[in-house]
Amino acid sequence: MLLRFLQLWMMLCFASVSCAARQDPFVMRISCGALQNVQTRPTNTHWREDFGYTGGIVANATPPSYITPPLNTLRHFPFSEGPQNCYIIDKVPKGQYSIRVFFGLVGQSRGTIIEPLFDISIEGTQIYSLKSGWTDQADRVFTEALVFLTDDSVSICFHSTGHGDPAILSIEILQLDDKAYYFVPRWSQGLILRTVKRLSCGFGQSKFDVDYAGDPWGGDRFWQRIKTFGEGSESDQPRSVETRIKHASHPPNFYPETLYQSALVSTNNQPDLTYTLEVDPNRNYSVWLHFAEIDYSVTAAGQRIFDIKINEYLAFEDVDIVELSGDLYTALVLNTTVAVNGRTLTITLKPKEGNLAIINAIEIFEVIMAESKTISEEVSALQTLKKALGLPPRFGWNGDPCVPQQHPWNGVDCQLNKSRGSWVIDGLGLDNQGLKGFLPDDISRLLNLQILNLSRNNIHGAIPSSLGTINRLQVLDLSYNFFNGSIPESLGQLTSLQRLNLNSNLLSERVPATLGGRLLYRASFNFTDNAGLCGIPGLPTCGSHLSAGGKISIGLGASFTFFLLITCSVCCWKRRQNILRAQQIA
Repeated sequence: MLLRFLQLWMMLCFASVSCAARQDPFVMRISCGALQNVQTRPTNTHWREDFGYTGGIVANATPPSYITPPLNTLRHFPFSEGPQNCYIIDKVPKGQYSIRVFFGLVGQSRGTIIEPLFDISIEGTQIYSLKSGWTDQADRVFTEALVFLTDDSVSICFHSTGHGDPAILSIEILQLDDKAYYFVPRWSQGLILRTVKRLSCGFGQSKFDVDYAGDPWGGDRFWQRIKTFGEGSESDQPRSVETRIKHASHPPNFYPETLYQSALVSTNNQPDLTYTLEVDPNRNYSVWLHFAEIDYSVTAAGQRIFDIKINEYLAFEDVDIVELSGDLYTALVLNTTVAVNGRTLTITLKPKEGNLAIINAIEIFEVIMAESKTISEEVSALQTLKKALGLPPRFGWNGDPCVPQQHPWNGVDCQLNKSRGSWVIDGLGLDNQGLKGFLPDDISRLLNLQILNLSRNNIHGAIPSSLGTINRLQVLDLSYNFFNGSIPESLGQLTSLQRLNLNSNLLSERVPATLGGRLLYRASFNFTDNAGLCGIPGLPTCGSHLSAGGKISIGLGASFTFFLLITCSVCCWKRRQNILRAQQIA
């Protein structure tokens, strides 16, 4: 039954699909730190000048590997630039993409073995953590993930872990067919595939799709060549042909034909063909196995049949490449997803007919559940607050404030709104941070805020009346700042408010009666050390105290009266002088 399903899947993928007359995929390659566009040889690959970054410093790059793009600059992010920095790329069409990030080494750090270790996230989901020794393995100098983008933009963030500054050489955003790597129904919703390993078996060199003259819709995959699964010729032997391979470059995955023209075949001494890979435990992995019957000793169906086990799981039974693919020299792809509890993933091909097993290529992806994002309105409100308060770069505040959950923003508390499937901001603790700006009206867009603590800073200006619309607010602490003007009447509408500290500011006028009455309900309010406040116990009475507006009105009235008296006096004096002058003439 399973093999019939696979045959049907192959027919849907490979048959009756025209490869002609389709537009080129969206491709964007960024040379980090570059001041102008770059062309690299031998493939004349086009790299755009650096843009879309939130911070960082440009430096000369030391390539950590021979497969690293030959670029001369990189962008690195010292901790003084914040614990998280991002590239935010807009105007990316909706669809599925392969996103690849190459890491770099600053200056001459390659010679001194200084490897930065940091985390990488895409669209708020952490996809990878660099491990020590990554410069020693070609396929670890980059990370790659297959992601569906739905917002016409993509955020790629780098999170410091205290082991060196994140350093990024290049970023590639390569569009794939929306049906590529379709491994479960509706997998595009909430899942990310991170590339763990791609192997091309047999003769040849490690290459990218472009080196194989692959279709641009394939995403320019990197295939690491493996010439044996064992330690000697007794375990397996390579095979290669130049015969054309059918169904190789068909949609939706567009595998290069050359991939199927070489293979590893087991031997009589070791009939089982076994590959073992170290992986992270307690994860799900999507495994893609590539076959084409290119061994001259097999001429028809039934001559080579084998089972495929992944760890202890029988993934495929009675695999006959010729029967499943329909012919010799014809591509066959088998896919399954397995849960791995330990630290190794072992693929074993066990011959049942013909004694020997064969395989051409292997792809292994980690299946990652995508994080729910923070409500966009609240993210925008925090960005406005960041500018208004003049948050120093050390805060970071780039990307998503709540995810990845391993790296929330400093001073931000989050809560998952399960009904909406999104994160919300329920607390801000930015006390004693030397902030010098003002509190913007946009703070009211944080509708789920329960605690707001901005005490002991140098924030000035008026307290925005829009705070009164945050109905869930329980704690509001603006003490020890330079807020001036009156206390907004709207704060009296905050029925959940339990603690209000406005002491040690420059506030004036009457405390709103709606707040004064709340003191009877076990609420803790502090208005002291504001010379101009009045109207509740502990503060001066407001009977002899006029508001600033009243004082201005009285001052203007007195000035007008004085001016009027002077004018009348002058007029009377002139009139009297005229009368006296007339009497003298008479």
